Amino acid sequence: MSIPDTELSPDDFSRRSFIRRAGLLGAGAATASVFGTATAAAAHGGGDDDGGDLRWLAGDHHIHTQYSSDAMFRVIDQAQHAQAYGLDWIVITDHGGPQHARIGVERVNPDILATRNALPDLLVFQGLEWNIPAAEHGTVFVAPGRNEVAVLKEFENTYDASVVGAGPSTPANEALAIAGINFLGQAVKRRRVDAALFLANHPARRGLDSPHEFRGWRDADPTVAVGMEGAPGHQAASIPAPQGPGSGRGFYAGSPTADSFPGFPPESYRTWGGFDFFTATVGGLWDSLLAEGKPWWITANSDAHSIYLDTAVRGPGSNFDVNGFYNDPVHGGVPNTGAGDFWPGLYSRTHVGAKADSYRAVMDGIRAGRVWVDHGGLIRGLDVRVDGTPLGGVHRVRRGTAVELTISVDLADKPNWAQFLPKLARVDVIRGAVTGVAADKDTFTAPQTRVVKSFEVASGQRRVTFRYALGRLDEPFYVRVRGTDGLRSQPGFLGASVDPVGPQLDVLGNSDPWSDLWFYSNPIWIIPR
Repeated sequence: MSIPDTELSPDDFSRRSFIRRAGLLGAGAATASVFGTATAAAAHGGGDDDGGDLRWLAGDHHIHTQYSSDAMFRVIDQAQHAQAYGLDWIVITDHGGPQHARIGVERVNPDILATRNALPDLLVFQGLEWNIPAAEHGTVFVAPGRNEVAVLKEFENTYDASVVGAGPSTPANEALAIAGINFLGQAVKRRRVDAALFLANHPARRGLDSPHEFRGWRDADPTVAVGMEGAPGHQAASIPAPQGPGSGRGFYAGSPTADSFPGFPPESYRTWGGFDFFTATVGGLWDSLLAEGKPWWITANSDAHSIYLDTAVRGPGSNFDVNGFYNDPVHGGVPNTGAGDFWPGLYSRTHVGAKADSYRAVMDGIRAGRVWVDHGGLIRGLDVRVDGTPLGGVHRVRRGTAVELTISVDLADKPNWAQFLPKLARVDVIRGAVTGVAADKDTFTAPQTRVVKSFEVASGQRRVTFRYALGRLDEPFYVRVRGTDGLRSQPGFLGASVDPVGPQLDVLGNSDPWSDLWFYSNPIWIIPR
């Protein structure tokens, strides 16, 4: 392991890759970069993986129930709706906090177990929404097993900012967040749980997640800290009042505070085409991490608390502070036009390329970056490969070899849950140079990333395939793709030369989520050897 992969002969590199796949070189040697001595194969499950026969399982990793102080539904309610709207897996993520740490994390578990039994075709993970010390929120979840409650309870009581009073942006609190990620990694290494994952939620909403914190989380344990919400939940929040909440998509309607990172522009506190500024900006923060060779994936979800136009109210006689939950909801009231959430699966979906229909396979697929996301059922399926290497993978070829990107899209062929047939208008290819570790850990731009090709999509087809020659490999780079219905576009935040027709900045209180649909894929790296 003293010799970097890039200095090995092809035969020696192949031999080392075989040893890794056999498990003889573990993730403990992994670095946070596709260039590291342990490469992506150990660091995040990518590497030379050809994708195999993948099952694309749709899911949602950010869902609240009656065990959250600002929600109301039972686990079975959220799960039944998720399954009805086409999801294969969900994560229950009630808010971390004193009541949840003391009561809720244990009380919700029997409901989750009962739901697993009642809906055997739906994978139901237990997790929580972590109040990250010195930062925003994040999904934390573990593989089911005898210690799932114990590990989550210990984690929450020790590392949740609202439990231990670690909210302000101080170096000590940032270090506590790193310690929390390391705790989860150790829980896996010591076989208390089979797997654990952390994803940052609504990362740009309040400007609390600084660029150096993303890098610190990722580097602390790249097998646990794997990504962020590319698009937040609460997508109904911008429907104009009085028909809707009249806020910003994702409830992105705020401005900087004393704890916000001072370098972020005012536009970062709004969504762009429903997506977080860090994801929607070509050449922005997400790309700055990818340009370092750091695997960092995006997802999308509902963040479902209360549901737009639903008629449920919290059960009468509830005392959350004492009991740690609300009584079962009562239905039949007035439609709730002030709610900003859709049911899980109705609008936002995270598609994971899994090698089996199992809990571990979903977590492995997320860790490997075999993930794409969409809004409003814009497309049915997506397959992106560079000469056979799938999403999240690292394609290693001899310098000077010609490489090609292939994008296959299964177009929508039936109405979505808003009862219209979405039409994909355009697919964009985004390419960025891999330039190595940034000297400044608060870097949040990637100047060499831009849209390099756009494909128009003709109507009347069920499936389209585009091929794009990436040229002969000279220096390392990555590619990712996105697509849109084309109804709302403008030059990207960094200018038309970087992104000529990107998503529009969403308007507070007047952004119809159904008239602005996008999909995004995670990247593929192409590295010379």
